[in-house]
Amino acid sequence: MSTKQALVFVTGNANKLKEVREILAAGHPIELQSRDLDLPEIQGSTQEVAREKCRRAAEVIGGPCITEDTALCFEALNGLPGPYIKFFLRDLGHEGLNNMLVGFPNKAAWALCTFAYCAGPGAEPILFEGRTNGKIVPARGPPKFGWDPVFEAEDTGKTYAEMEPEQKNKLSHRYRALDKLRTYLRSLEE
Repeated sequence: MSTKQALVFVTGNANKLKEVREILAAGHPIELQSRDLDLPEIQGSTQEVAREKCRRAAEVIGGPCITEDTALCFEALNGLPGPYIKFFLRDLGHEGLNNMLVGFPNKAAWALCTFAYCAGPGAEPILFEGRTNGKIVPARGPPKFGWDPVFEAEDTGKTYAEMEPEQKNKLSHRYRALDKLRTYLRSLEE
């Protein structure tokens, strides 16, 4: 794949697209187009969900694409809500996410981002994961982007929502996964 050809990022989330573009702009930029597709999401592990979503997107687009799935995993709940976090957040809100851990002394959590790259229809998606450890806290910071106000990244004392974009984009689960994806895409140019 040549970076002269724009890579299609399948997302309808404007905040996610902005963050991904900012992260990919550093160093050797990758031209990115976005496309919003309504793809059914299967139930399963983060890897199973990511592979199937990217496989289906490549079939619809008819070419190379990337997809992204984010999970918020609570240690006390053996990794749940995991890949289903968007539904938990939609139905319970920030306070409800905290209430899920009432009675558990362990508030440890990790943010997991899985980018999938598929070269096109019939190709097997390749996964790139990034993880940031932290803990679940009462909401702090502006509620602009998903569950950012309740996730305090390890060793920062701040929730993602309290961070400037530059700080978040240097340590986030999304940054860590994108860094691996960027390295892979560069290797395709060689």
